[in-house]
Amino acid sequence: MLHHVEINVSNLPKTIEFWGWLLTELGYEEYQKWNSGISWKYQETYLVFVQAEERFLDIPYHRSRVGLNHLAFHAKSRERVDEMTEKLKERGVNILYFDKHPYAGGSDYYAVFFEDPDRIKVELVAPCSP
Repeated sequence: MLHHVEINVSNLPKTIEFWGWLLTELGYEEYQKWNSGISWKYQETYLVFVQAEERFLDIPYHRSRVGLNHLAFHAKSRERVDEMTEKLKERGVNILYFDKHPYAGGSDYYAVFFEDPDRIKVELVAPCSP
């Protein structure tokens, strides 16, 4: 069972705006907050976002480097994926692989792929069809 994930970010206010909305939509609740970070919790697992120190901001994040590639979340249904896709577009969030959406992960993988302010890839995945 995963306890928590901590991610350093380049701009904490932008991160709070993006992840606060998204995680609240997914059922998370704000858990901890301090000057340089924030976390949201769902059941026993939480996500932590911490402002990276200035001296570490010279090389921006890229998911193809060593480290985190992406985060994927469960959606309750395909309809929820569609609803969230519309909300993401309304918020100006970059939808990835839009030409293949919602089957960018394959014919049996119904999901929306998008990026956070640091270009961390995020997925919202519907349950497999019976």
